[in-house]
Amino acid sequence: MPLELRREDVLVSTEWLAGRLGDPGLRILDCRYYFDGRDPYQEYCRGHIPGAIYFDWNAALSDPDHPVEYMMAPPERVAAELGRHGVGDEHLIVTYDDEGGHFGARVWLVLARYGRGHQVRILEGGWTKWLAEGRPVSTEEVPVTPARFTLAGDVHPELIATLDDVRRAIETGEAVVLDVRRLSEYTGEEVRSRRGGHVPGAIHRFWQENLDWDGDRTFKSPEEIRARHEAVGVTPDTPVITYCQGGVRAAHAALALLLAGYRNVRVYEGSWAEWGNRDDVPVETGPPDRT
Repeated sequence: MPLELRREDVLVSTEWLAGRLGDPGLRILDCRYYFDGRDPYQEYCRGHIPGAIYFDWNAALSDPDHPVEYMMAPPERVAAELGRHGVGDEHLIVTYDDEGGHFGARVWLVLARYGRGHQVRILEGGWTKWLAEGRPVSTEEVPVTPARFTLAGDVHPELIATLDDVRRAIETGEAVVLDVRRLSEYTGEEVRSRRGGHVPGAIHRFWQENLDWDGDRTFKSPEEIRARHEAVGVTPDTPVITYCQGGVRAAHAALALLLAGYRNVRVYEGSWAEWGNRDDVPVETGPPDRT
């Protein structure tokens, strides 16, 4: 991912958005999503940023026909789904969630791959910061008028790593493989695929630690993000492949690295949903090597 990103290229502040509510050139997408039993649509109905459209990013952007969960939908499906949600070629998309841009980063990655990353912004701090600041909340569902959204195709496949890329990285050392899941997933104690554990040699750096997670869930400074990765030998000139369970946390981690000045970062799209369900790839268990 030889890409240079400035914060203003991908992030907007709550103050910026609050001053633009009602702007017809914006499409605000509520991307909240939960694995704890909560219904994200019901959460949206209980309260959302005024003008925001409920957006089930998984249903809209994942390929329902692919055998590996969470793989990206082809560009024609993505374009149709965004158009169905009222997003047109002329709109600037602002995404938010309540996990520091966790799911918004996935929207950004999909559209960056298909040539429209410049059209996406993530609300820094998201719903967490918006509420903490006492900003306006609506319970009215926004009516959607379908629009025309177009994509040129797989414009930037270099943003994505495949299973073969990861296999080559661990065999040759040409890239660092960065596991950004919970430590319990890395060690194999928590199993979310047929096999638990991690890619052999993968370095563990939990994605949430790139954020002020216990505060307003904004990104830490570039210096702090670099320092926590340099502490395990991952410097800005290191080629990196991030992975998680389904390429969502990995998208957020990749974005954090790019914002911190890393230039060669890819996301393993299949992540553990693919690797952990295969018999023809090696798996390690146990804690990270701290030597």
